[in-house]
Amino acid sequence: MSELANPDPTSPDRPIKLILVDDEPVFRAGLRVVVERFPDLQVVAEAQSETDLREVLASGDTSVDLVILDLELGRSLPPGQSGLELCQRLKTLYPQLPILLLSSFPEPLLLEAARQVGVKGFCFKGVDVSELVNAIRLVARGGSYGYLSPTIGQEPSVQASETKISSKLGLVTSWFERMRLSGTRQIEAALAEVNEELKDSRLSVLDRAILAGRRRELLAARRLVNRLLAPKLPATPATQPMRSQGVASQPSRERREPNSAIVRREIGLSVGRSQIFENAFAKIQYGLKNLSGSPLELDIFREEKRRELLNVILHQLEDIVDELRFSQVQLSQLPEKRLVILLDLWRLSVTEFFGKYYTLQLRNQDLEVVQVILQDAEVVELEILSKIPQVGELLAHLLFDIPLIIDGIPYAVGTVEAMVRAELLLQNTIIQVANAVIQPLLNHLADVEEVKQSFYDYRLVSTRQIEKFRNELSWKYRVEKYISEPKAIFESRYNLLVLDGYGIIKVFIYAPRNYELQELAGIPYAVTLTLEARDAIAPRVQSVVSLVGRGTIYILTQVVGRGIGLIARGILQGIGNAWDETKFRRNGDRGK
Repeated sequence: MSELANPDPTSPDRPIKLILVDDEPVFRAGLRVVVERFPDLQVVAEAQSETDLREVLASGDTSVDLVILDLELGRSLPPGQSGLELCQRLKTLYPQLPILLLSSFPEPLLLEAARQVGVKGFCFKGVDVSELVNAIRLVARGGSYGYLSPTIGQEPSVQASETKISSKLGLVTSWFERMRLSGTRQIEAALAEVNEELKDSRLSVLDRAILAGRRRELLAARRLVNRLLAPKLPATPATQPMRSQGVASQPSRERREPNSAIVRREIGLSVGRSQIFENAFAKIQYGLKNLSGSPLELDIFREEKRRELLNVILHQLEDIVDELRFSQVQLSQLPEKRLVILLDLWRLSVTEFFGKYYTLQLRNQDLEVVQVILQDAEVVELEILSKIPQVGELLAHLLFDIPLIIDGIPYAVGTVEAMVRAELLLQNTIIQVANAVIQPLLNHLADVEEVKQSFYDYRLVSTRQIEKFRNELSWKYRVEKYISEPKAIFESRYNLLVLDGYGIIKVFIYAPRNYELQELAGIPYAVTLTLEARDAIAPRVQSVVSLVGRGTIYILTQVVGRGIGLIARGILQGIGNAWDETKFRRNGDRGK
């Protein structure tokens, strides 16, 4: 299949021949016009799907030096899926055919997967024409370009353009700030419309998936606008990091890397962070049945109300993380601000979900629901929010790129292990905050008819079922306080509630909890002593029981069993002999 590639793409008498693959005709047309302005580049074919591309390649009518492919080809599928699969099939059929990927908001994991199948080029959509043309020429000649594996020494034009942009930023900072605010307002307006449409419980699965994809694109666009257009202050000696005395000063990675590499790395990290929130959002859109084996406050809500509440909390947490990212909060302040952040998240979620002015008529007076719920802040903090594990570690990971410690091993931002763990911590946080939103409602307004009709599952609207549900929750908290939580501390693990696409399940993660173990007292401490005693005694007791059991079996089978067998055999033999003797006598009498 290698005959498809031009044997000498650098030959002056033959231009580099390209195939454009994108499902947007307008983008293909614009790209073609831009590319063909350069005499050494020629677009020989266009394709809007994999079928069209395979037909062009199979025809063999012309040689091809490079395929320019949209990584998000096929918007009806999850972002990037069909584009990546097409890359894999192309590299299987035409291993020597170079591919240059284009994408607006690429996922680092998809880019890494593309690199592993042999794709050596990547560019963002909307880059400077000069950068795109350089990438086309380099990849067509067999080199590498872009985020996937940039070739050393191939960045001068990009670096120069970025230096030029940086100088302009210093002159027109206020203009860029106005652009950022204007763009953010437009994105927020579109995002509000999408969030409002997602609240409709009558949406089909396909419509919900399409809206979820649009929401992910808007969130990614908002982050990129804030990151790329945010004003950057020059570093001063007071703000520069201090170096330890006695350690030789080494050139930082930022000074060793070209500016373009820094920008791409930062964008890649930002996209990786956003992917954690997007994955949580996608799972919320599907099953939310409680499969954990324990009752949750969320169980009393109808499924569409559970989904709405979890979406509200996720959106509020995302906004808080963005706000913290652009604030002056320091890494050392996160542990002491952890509960403050969770309380802010809880208050904002309560206000957003119920509505600031939502009132009920009780005993001929208006009762503001939000105020009733917010008055339980101390109880909610003590019973639920303070027990949400590793929130500080999650925030440090998202804000300061601090590695997550998993089974004693640190995993950096962007690694698969870190992303999976961050998703688990994020999902557990939003589920627990949702329980914290509902708990005061059950304490104060559980049997109000309007509340039942507006929020509750139809199976839990009777007074008896509500009281039974509240009793189950009370019993669960007692069991957790005195048994489950001490056991988890003793076993150095945390219990997390996460989403698996079908519902809410319970998983366990390992984490040292020695300090908490030392602080236990009373019944919880007695539980750990009981567990320790059981661990010490159980093997010995099991050995004794096993030994006694084996001895008993031996006596019953080898001694008693054989004795009974011998007796039974003697009895049977006596009966047989007596029967034979009787028969013989009868035969003798007949002879006489």
